Amino acid sequence: MARKFTVIIEKDRKGLLVSEVLGLPGCHTQGKDMEQLMERTKEAIQAYLESEEDIEISEEFVGVKQIVV
Repeated sequence: MARKFTVIIEKDRKGLLVSEVLGLPGCHTQGKDMEQLMERTKEAIQAYLESEEDIEISEEFVGVKQIVV
């Protein structure tokens, strides 16, 4: 059964895209463009799920906010 994950995507200082999978601590990767990033992110999720025995996945994404200080 397919599962849905929330991914945060940012651009680093070198221009690479970086993804972080919410609910899977330490599950992140990078890519030169969105297509490569999404493929690598799927691979990272699959590897994470295969390597962890007892995974508690937080599936409640609340949102992202920006704040000016």
